This record gives sequence, C-alpha cells and structure tokens, in this order.
Amino acid sequence: MNVAINCRNLIKGKLEGFGNYSLELIQRICKDNPEYTFLLLFDRPYDSSFIFSENCKPIIVSPPTRHPFLNIFWAKFSLPRALRKYKADLFWSPDGICSTKSSIPQVITIHDINFEHYPKDTPKLVGWYYRKFYPLFAQKAEHILTVSEFSKKDLIRTYGIDNKKISVIHNGVSEIFKPSTDAERSDCRSNYTNWKKYFVFVGSIHPRKNIQRLVMAFEQFYQKNNTFQLLIVGSNMWGDKKLVIPNSISNAVGFTGHVELEALSKIMAGAFAFVYPPYFEGFGIPLIEAMKSGVPVLSSNKTCLPEVAGDAALFFDPFNVNDIAKKLEIISKDDLLRETLIKRGYKKSQDYNWDKAAKQTWQTLEKFIKAP
Repeated sequence: MNVAINCRNLIKGKLEGFGNYSLELIQRICKDNPEYTFLLLFDRPYDSSFIFSENCKPIIVSPPTRHPFLNIFWAKFSLPRALRKYKADLFWSPDGICSTKSSIPQVITIHDINFEHYPKDTPKLVGWYYRKFYPLFAQKAEHILTVSEFSKKDLIRTYGIDNKKISVIHNGVSEIFKPSTDAERSDCRSNYTNWKKYFVFVGSIHPRKNIQRLVMAFEQFYQKNNTFQLLIVGSNMWGDKKLVIPNSISNAVGFTGHVELEALSKIMAGAFAFVYPPYFEGFGIPLIEAMKSGVPVLSSNKTCLPEVAGDAALFFDPFNVNDIAKKLEIISKDDLLRETLIKRGYKKSQDYNWDKAAKQTWQTLEKFIKAP
C-alpha cells in the first residue's frame, strides 16, 4: 500500500510552523509502519535527512511552489499526475493543500484559517489564493485534521464543514526543550542580551503575531525597568518592513532571525519569561516549548490560546498595549506568581506529545486508505 505525503515544507535550515509539524509526525509515522510504502512528495531537491526509513520513497514533483500561481499549478496538474503515476492509495497533506482532480482519498491538515478573518495580514495575491482555494480543498478532502477545538469550530462555522469530517489532534513538543541551569542561562544571556534578563518572543514576524504592540508595551515597561531586554526569535515571513522599534529601546530589543532547534531550546530556557501576543492562532507550539523549558508564559487571551495554555499562563488582551505592559510588570515583580506559572506550565506541557500525536494521526489516516 502506498501512502503519499506532501513534504513541501521539509526544507533544510528553514523548518518553521508547517515544517516542524511535518517533520515530527512524518518521521514517526514512516518508522512505525514498515509494512507501508511512503511516497514523500517534495517540490525541490531534498535533504537526505528527510528520508526517514527504508520504506520511504522520495519523489520530486515540480515546479517549486514559490508563488501562488505555482501552488495552483502544482495542486491542479503536478500532484494528481504524481498520485496516478506512483499508484498512491492515500494522500495526506500537512499544510492543507490537495488535488481537486484526484479520485483517491485525501486527508489534509488545516491548522487555522486566519486569512479569512484578517485578510489584510497577508499580501494580496497570497491572501486571494488562500481564500479562493482552501475552501475548495476543505470540501474536496475526505477528512480534515486540525490542531485545536477552536480551529475545528472555526472551520465548521466559516466553511460549513460537517462536524464528523474534522478530527482534532493536538501538536506535541520536542524533547530538546528542558529547563536550563543557572550557568546555562548566564551563558545564553551573555550571547544574546549582554548579560541582561530578557523576555522572549518566538515565531515568524507576521502581522497577526502582533509584535508591534508587544514592542510598544515593552517600551512602556522599559521606562520603569531598564534591566530587561526583549528578544525576538524568528524569520520575517513576508519581508515585512513595517515593524518599528522606538529609539528609546533600540538597544534593548534584539532580533536573532531564524535559529536551529538546539539554539532555540537554549534561548527559550534562558528567558526570564516567554511573551506570546498573537491575536489569531491555530495552536501556538512556542507556548508549550516555553512551558517545557521551565519558563513562565504570558499569553494573548484570543482564539485557541486559552484552550492550549489552560491555567498555566498569565493572559492579556493582545489589542491593549497597556494590558500587555501591565502583565510584563507584574511578572517582573511577583516571584511567587512566576514560580506558580512555571510549575503549572511544566505540568501542562506533559499533555502535548509528538508520539501521541503521530499515533492518533496515523490511526485517522489508516481509516481512509483505499483498498487495492
């Protein structure tokens, strides 16, 4: 039996979001099911580290999808041709795309549909592509996986998808994330913030991540306490140059760009607190990474984030700069609250496990494999 998997987001040195989700699940599913052949569909030359086991067959399906029009061509022509040629019995797409022409069962993962609610947050052509085609993909797919109850309800409400067609499987967290020692924290601060304690944000620099309001809130906080810094970790998703850093805190805000997982785990564990201000999320894996690292979490109170964080975060209104600043001040002064959040967070992080997510994902996929 041949199971085809969309591996377009497995790009060496550029694993974020969809890529990390794909990596964590695909490698486990392939290794745990040797009786199946897994057709790994890449849209460009692939790194050998992504060929996880002997039952994996890597296939390059051109063209590289670097533009919405190439995405359309890939899904409409290249993908169904490859599924026929290699006699796939099932297609799973971790990033929501599928073929509207193929007759084989297709399962897609739709993490969230933020582009439906905040259309101005994506470039016009990209947003048009998402809003035009993702409703079609959602209707065409045999089944949809998503990562939170919030996203499931949003898909039902926005696209009119039947409740039974959607399964919620929470994301996991890498085992590389763990609390650090005092010496490790000191070393990390010396590398990134000139020995100062720091608040950290992890995620792509994208409008919905709400980083501008976080910066404005940090400026307010910094006026009262200049012993902290703000460290922003992540790549600039759309080449967005609108993020403004006030001169008064230009030396207190640092950017690392994209970092590899090992470096990220050290940065996370070295933080005084993790601050996550998005006003729209499907899950928010960095929340769990912070919790597992023994770092207290300050989080937006919108969309899925209260569902994911539970009682293990100090919440704020992401649209209210004063509220964000107030929560930064509270956590900087209240040692008891900080320790409470650390304990609750570490306990909460145990709920999220990639082995469990992979098992649940495969159990769902296997139901739709086309019999020979």
